[in-house]
Amino acid sequence: MILDSLIATQYLSNKRFKNAYMPKQRTAFVCQECGYDSPAYLGKCPECGVWNSFKEIRVNDVKVSSGVVGQTVIAQPLQPVTNKTAKRLDTGFVEMDTVLGGGIVAGSITLIAGDPGIGKSTLLLQLCINLALEGKKVLYVSAEESFEQVSLRAFRIGLLNKPLETLLLLSLTDTDSIAKGIEKEKPDLVIIDSVQMVSSENTGGLSGSVSQVRYATSTFVRIAKTLSIPILLVGHVTKEGMVAGPMVLSHMVDTVLFLEGEKFTKTRILRSLKNRFGPVDEVGVFLMDSVGMVEVKNPEQIFLSEARVSAPGSIMVVIVEGSRPFLIEIQALVVYSKLPFPKRVSSGVDNRRVELLLAVLQKHCRLPLETYDVFVNVAGGIKVTDPAADAGICLAIYASLKNIAMPKTVGIAEVGLLGELRNVSMLDKRVREAKKLGLQTIISAQDFTTLKDVLQSFGGIREKEWKQKDERHFELPKESE
Repeated sequence: MILDSLIATQYLSNKRFKNAYMPKQRTAFVCQECGYDSPAYLGKCPECGVWNSFKEIRVNDVKVSSGVVGQTVIAQPLQPVTNKTAKRLDTGFVEMDTVLGGGIVAGSITLIAGDPGIGKSTLLLQLCINLALEGKKVLYVSAEESFEQVSLRAFRIGLLNKPLETLLLLSLTDTDSIAKGIEKEKPDLVIIDSVQMVSSENTGGLSGSVSQVRYATSTFVRIAKTLSIPILLVGHVTKEGMVAGPMVLSHMVDTVLFLEGEKFTKTRILRSLKNRFGPVDEVGVFLMDSVGMVEVKNPEQIFLSEARVSAPGSIMVVIVEGSRPFLIEIQALVVYSKLPFPKRVSSGVDNRRVELLLAVLQKHCRLPLETYDVFVNVAGGIKVTDPAADAGICLAIYASLKNIAMPKTVGIAEVGLLGELRNVSMLDKRVREAKKLGLQTIISAQDFTTLKDVLQSFGGIREKEWKQKDERHFELPKESE
């Protein structure tokens, strides 16, 4: 009995010792979209509202000491900004430097995202080669492709004809090993392709999970701020077009760039969604060619079709992206439909916006569009969200319906629900851009009050016919005696 009691006492003491010094593990459920932490599984995230986004992970409750004990913290008063400017690194692309605000800032973290196969890796590889040819030391870390695959891409697009000693390649997926390589080499620029593919044994979850992405990003942020090395992270996107991973990823980085475009067109648009060191409304235009990414300095060359600008249903529109005006072509096709519900198809512009403009044309301009299929397309593969394109869309639909051409005509106005034309921002800059290319007929809110006045100026329907249509439209049925 005494021996059994001693064994039991020793067992309990060993168990208490293990529980006291062994790290405790707990199970948590984390939303893969926004990073919301919950002790139990939830069907819908209360933070971002996404369904079925919670994943179970195991968290070690280990307290890590910072190693700094008794450090004196001194608060300093706010002082005026000196004339010192942040040191920037030129990328070799004027378009990309414009989006970044003048180049890559030293010690900054930039996230560039885009659809698969859109050209993110190609653009960054060209950036690395441009800097390496200038004598800059660049470290390209590929977590998705091998050393041979990256080299083959460089040779395939004709970027690399001889070895570059200052361009270093790493094919690793371990976050801690990548961090050690950066601290050892101390390059002028680091590319991580991609942040969703790297992982570490120091945290739980698979690569791409909330914990792994958060750990990797925090590690790279610490290195960038400590060593003053700019780091570019490549990010994946979800099927909704958002950056994959937790929303904390976009908050931790300094700059978020998005490369967009259709896979079957050459046009690529580089946008800035967040920039702590520059503007957030600038865009860069590129062409995906056999020699890689080619920057476009005159966007009207790709957004206009010279042979068809005077055809019925073709109208020019000047949109503004950031501070740059672009002249694009809006094409419309209106055909008679035998379907009970006519088709409304649009490409490059929001389909709901097109339906709204069709309702305005039908209500205030008396156009019989309820029996016609309407197709609207933006030439060049660009997506238009500028409300200044409303007048151009309406004119293109009207021209296709009446089968009349409107050569050298530009529509620059927003159309309201009451059929009125509204002023848009930077109208003077838009008009100068149109006149610079020889387009003299400008349709704007300065010259016309309503959309009805615009159509009358083209000889569509005379005032007498307008009144007859209005009388028939508002005529009430006679009461039976």
